[in-house]
Amino acid sequence: MATPDLNLLVTLDVLLAEGSVAGAARRLRLSPSAMSRALARLREAMGDPLLVRAGRGLVPTPRALELRERVRQLVEDAEAVLRPAEILNLKQLVRTFTLRTSEGFAECFGPDLITRVGEEAPGVRLRFLQKPDKDSAPLREGAVDLETGVVEKTTGPELRVQALFRDRFVGAVRKEHPLSKDEITPARYAAGRHILVSRQGLEGGPLDDAMRLLGLEREIVTIVGGFSTALSLARASDLIATVPERHTSSLREDMHSFPLPFATPEMTISLLWHPRLDADPAHRWLRGRIREVCAE
Repeated sequence: MATPDLNLLVTLDVLLAEGSVAGAARRLRLSPSAMSRALARLREAMGDPLLVRAGRGLVPTPRALELRERVRQLVEDAEAVLRPAEILNLKQLVRTFTLRTSEGFAECFGPDLITRVGEEAPGVRLRFLQKPDKDSAPLREGAVDLETGVVEKTTGPELRVQALFRDRFVGAVRKEHPLSKDEITPARYAAGRHILVSRQGLEGGPLDDAMRLLGLEREIVTIVGGFSTALSLARASDLIATVPERHTSSLREDMHSFPLPFATPEMTISLLWHPRLDADPAHRWLRGRIREVCAE
C-alpha cells in the first residue's frame, strides 16, 4: 500500500475552510490549476468528491463536513510539533482571552483574577462573556478560550475538563426578613415568596423537585436570568433568592444567608477548553491562575 501524501492534509484543511478552489489557491499561493489538480488527488485518495457544484459556488459533501474539525485539529497538532518551543515572557505577552462564564462567576472571582493577571502580565486583557446556554460550539470554533460551568451530557466529549470547586445552594434574604430570625424549616422556606433563576425562563428546577419529595411547593413570584438580579430583588423586598453559595459570596455580604433546610445535590464547577489550546503556554498559565483564584 502506497504511503499517503501528508501534504494533502494541509490542502484539504484550506479547501474545507475556504469552500472555494480559487480562495484556497490564493491562501496557499498556488495557481488555480494546481489547486484543481490537488483537489482531484484528494478526491481519488478519499473516494469522495468533497466539494460539489451548487450554483456558482461549491458546497461540502457530508463526508467533508464530517472531517472538517478532525482535519483542522490534525494540521494544528502537526504545526505545533514543528514549531520551536516557546518561552513565555509574561511581561511582554499581549493577548486577549475570552472567558464564557455565568455572571456569578465573573462577579465573584473576576476581581481577584483580573488583579493577579494584571500584576503578572500587564498586556493581557480578559473578556468575560455571559453564558446563556450549554452549547460547546464557541469553544470548538475558537470564539471562546475558556468556559466555566457544570459538565452535562450535552458537553462536547472532546473538550478538556478540570474541576475547580464544589458549590451548593443557599437562601438569601434582606437583613430584616422574617426568615432572618428563628429556625428555618422546610415549611417556613416553602411558605415564602420566591425568585427563580433560569436562563431559559423555565418555571421550576432541581430545588422544586427536592421539595416535592417532602410534599411541599414554593410560590415562585418572578423568574430572572441571573443570580445578581435575583439578589438585587431580594435585597429590596421580602422575596427569597436561592443561589449558589461560592458563586455569590461577595454579592451577599449585606444580606442574611442560610443553608437550605432540605437535602439538595452539590454542583461541581469545572473549567473547560478545547484540546487545541492544551499545550499553548499562555493558555496553560491562565488556567493555572484561574485554579488558584478559585482554590482561595
